Amino acid sequence: MKETRALSFIFQNNGFLKKKWEICTVKKLISVIGTTGIGKTKLAIGIAKYFDTEIISCDSRQFFKEMKIGTATPSAEDLCEVPHHFIGHLSVKDYYSIGQFEKDALKKIDELFKKHEVVVMVGGSMMYEKAVLAGLNDLPEANLENQKKLENVFGNEGIAGLQNLLRQLDPEYYRLVDKDNHRRLLRAIDIIWQTGKTYTVNIAEHTPKRDFEVIRIGIEAPREIIYERINSRVGQMVQDGLLDEAKSLLPFRENVALQTVGYAELFRYFDSEWPLDFALDEIRKNSRRFAKRQLTWYRKEENIHWVNFENSLQESLSLLNKLNIKPQNR
Repeated sequence: MKETRALSFIFQNNGFLKKKWEICTVKKLISVIGTTGIGKTKLAIGIAKYFDTEIISCDSRQFFKEMKIGTATPSAEDLCEVPHHFIGHLSVKDYYSIGQFEKDALKKIDELFKKHEVVVMVGGSMMYEKAVLAGLNDLPEANLENQKKLENVFGNEGIAGLQNLLRQLDPEYYRLVDKDNHRRLLRAIDIIWQTGKTYTVNIAEHTPKRDFEVIRIGIEAPREIIYERINSRVGQMVQDGLLDEAKSLLPFRENVALQTVGYAELFRYFDSEWPLDFALDEIRKNSRRFAKRQLTWYRKEENIHWVNFENSLQESLSLLNKLNIKPQNR
């Protein structure tokens, strides 16, 4: 484990200060990232077991207990292998902001660092990972007048109206955002109008530095493998009961949590707007689009250690060993 030397001062009985060098271990947060369906959960569990530690989930949809199948929440067996945090701790009826997650996650990480030198975090929600690693900027609360204007745009022009507006105001963020989530679009435009700066600039501004070291490990695979896994996952979700799960959530379809791939498409099937086969094809297509946005986001990052999907655990442990990050008893 990498260490640093810290200078401390200790009062002696004679009133003089005595200097002393102490060895302080810098805590490590290992963040496992990658596209949807690529095997992040399996790798995170493998690393956590190796270090005998615990896992923080930063998958913003796995927070909700009623959405287990459609969000590929870790199985009961997975959750028994390693303690997980922020899995199924909320209801779809709850409002939970990214800012609140940042506070809650940092508090839990601080607690875990009291008994572990290493903590693992995993998830493909890019902004939620960013919130923990780098912090959020002090963005203003929603402006009521702006919200009304944007709701009118949405009501009159549909989501295309919000998409076109954001594309004009901040083309860089537009390339990354979930374009089918009108609340995300609405929030970004509101912030731009209030601050006079692009949303990209707003979220890139300086935030306080964390007191732990971050090691980001990304799983990479050829695009055809990613798409193949996505298609396979959708089929497995259907077998596991996705339709029944989505049907049970129809009363909450307008809630923020349900504005997500896998549910929005099935709601249109239940409305008899789309046939089932078409709705499932749309889930596969929109999942692939999300994976593409993830890849675009991660390509812009410079501090990711990439490992191959076929040998991700062995490559990750080898990397951590080279970085002198090892379990305390080894």
